[in-house]
Amino acid sequence: MTYVVTVDTCIPEGTPEMDPLQRAGAVALVEDGFDSVRAIEGPDGVAVELLDTIVAVHPGGALLKVIVDAPALEFAEDSVRALVDELLERSELLADWTIERCEVELHQDLARKSLDAAEGPDAPPDDPATRKARHAGGPTPEGAEEVYDGEAKAAAVRSRMLGVAAELRSFPPAVFGVPGEEGDGTVDGQGEFTVSPASAALAAGALVHAIDILVDELFEDVQVLTQEDANVAECEGPLWHLERLPDRYALRYDARFARRFLVTVIAMTTRFTDGSFERLSCVAEELALRFLLSQAIVTLELHGLLDDEVSAALDAFAGNVYEDMDHEWLYDGATDGIDVSAVGVGLDGAPIAFGSWFTPFGEDRYVHPSATDEPEAAAR
Repeated sequence: MTYVVTVDTCIPEGTPEMDPLQRAGAVALVEDGFDSVRAIEGPDGVAVELLDTIVAVHPGGALLKVIVDAPALEFAEDSVRALVDELLERSELLADWTIERCEVELHQDLARKSLDAAEGPDAPPDDPATRKARHAGGPTPEGAEEVYDGEAKAAAVRSRMLGVAAELRSFPPAVFGVPGEEGDGTVDGQGEFTVSPASAALAAGALVHAIDILVDELFEDVQVLTQEDANVAECEGPLWHLERLPDRYALRYDARFARRFLVTVIAMTTRFTDGSFERLSCVAEELALRFLLSQAIVTLELHGLLDDEVSAALDAFAGNVYEDMDHEWLYDGATDGIDVSAVGVGLDGAPIAFGSWFTPFGEDRYVHPSATDEPEAAAR
């Protein structure tokens, strides 16, 4: 059975965060370590096959996605933990890193087959998104009548979002439209909302909440494209997000592209939460932010938490983080071909051609080494 193991590794406590050169070195060390392994010996000598890996290094450590073929969930998790421990110890530069999390996720296709096989009144809904929402709420105690309390659920989600709002360290309340500590969410003279700190915090928490969802679902998209060896236009399996990229390039959104886009999302949102974000670095990040905002809005709407003031806070956030909206041209069918023309460099000179989506806008912008363009690709 195929399992996805998510591993969070962290640099030693009290150690200065890694600069871009150190992060590039860490990527090389971890990836070289994985490349030298084809199979892992799990507990009791059980063989666990290593199928694929994704490495995303951030200033405070690395997020690893390890795909293995193992006879049971426990074997997958224990084997990957042992492997990552060994890879870290093998390198003098990584020997003091620690593993903070090592969790197993069932491959989407296998989970889907299991759900589809269910019958009877308790069978899950056909729609994958509905099923995900249903299972996210947790099981109903045996013998208890299942009663959905929308207000209680909304209150719980709101509390959870407010609890994680401070994790969006790169953005003070002013970025969300809070005029000052005394802002109370009133309407100004132009009929626009000034956002209160509470609404700004809810918007920030919704974005943090959306990060986990977006990363997990994009990873599932990577797995679907990899298994089918297809691009988005030809893919027959369900995709969470990649179908929402500009249609004109659907034939070019293959598994390799999806991996680079996923790494870009992780790198961007890491800068959001570790306090190091300054500006968006490339077109791919502009599109990634579009997805993140959409995910936050969907979650808020689902629970009835998206009022005018929270909406205004997200609008203010988008307006402050985006330097321009040139990437929106990619969604306009009337502008087909503009991305490869002289005009297609955008009003500020930033390229929007497909071959440059992962190219930094300038030397001062950071793009993860695993996502950067090859020189010949950037030229196309």
